[in-house]
Amino acid sequence: MSRNRRILLSLRRNLLQAIPTMFVIVTLGFFLMQLAPGDVADYIAAETGAASEEGIHALRVQFGLNLPVLEQLFVYYDNLAHFSLGISPRYGAPVSDMIMARVPGTLLLMGVAIAVALLLGFAMGTTMALLARRLPDRLLSLLSLVFYSVPTFWIGLMLIVLFSVHLGLFPSGGARTIGGPSEGWDWFVDRLRYITLPALTLGLNYVAIYARLTRAAVIEAQRHDYVRTAIAKGLTPARVIRRHVLRNALTPIAALTGAKVAGMLGGAIVVETVFSWPGMGRLAYEAILAREYPVLLGILLVSSALVIVANALFDILQSLLDPRVEVS
Repeated sequence: MSRNRRILLSLRRNLLQAIPTMFVIVTLGFFLMQLAPGDVADYIAAETGAASEEGIHALRVQFGLNLPVLEQLFVYYDNLAHFSLGISPRYGAPVSDMIMARVPGTLLLMGVAIAVALLLGFAMGTTMALLARRLPDRLLSLLSLVFYSVPTFWIGLMLIVLFSVHLGLFPSGGARTIGGPSEGWDWFVDRLRYITLPALTLGLNYVAIYARLTRAAVIEAQRHDYVRTAIAKGLTPARVIRRHVLRNALTPIAALTGAKVAGMLGGAIVVETVFSWPGMGRLAYEAILAREYPVLLGILLVSSALVIVANALFDILQSLLDPRVEVS
């Protein structure tokens, strides 16, 4: 069987496995949300400040919150069967439209954060491996440990204080300048200024993981015979590291990156809240405050799908980097 056919069969198998997985996730998420106090009718009543008991009851009837829990669950299943995530009780808009409007922002933030974490982790890990057990190795190990140990929101706040308040280099929140450029190089620079601090905040938490993994992989690869042969042939150390050592270190890093997508999605909620970034994390935070459980369930469903797709893609990437790895 050809490699391309195995990849296609793997994708189809992952899709078939994703259906029951997402069914279980939605069911558990639905019952967990039912344990939380209050509902969207209470929030709307508190927001207006003049709702009566009859008005709150009418809102619950309108949104179907007066139905038994199991019946509410079956209604949600029926919506999913018709490819609908329901309607937002607060805004009266389709939940799918609200989420799809935020997905690009979250994917952009995660993509840039992964790139930041990989680049810094690669650079730090390679330096640590080449200078193992020396002072630079110990200092970089300490620095990466600090990034890993400090809470994400604290890193974000400190970056805002330093780069936004004191230095004024980057904006403290938002995704673009209101009324700013809409195309061209100026548009790119404007978006880059707004995404730098959020992506750096989200990525720094993973730098330590990639740095330590790269360090271990490079040290292990340096002991192999093909590296000694390349050095004996007269290749420069930089070329040996780039073409032989780092290439073999990419395989475990690709596997770990796929496994960390779910954690990065969770971290995006905190980062998007701190920087007012318009993504799914910010929408989830707003939905929690408003008790909009259909929106939360929709975000949970879409996030689960993104994690499953990301793991499948990184599984394929891992097999492409190392032909010995079979696509699972």
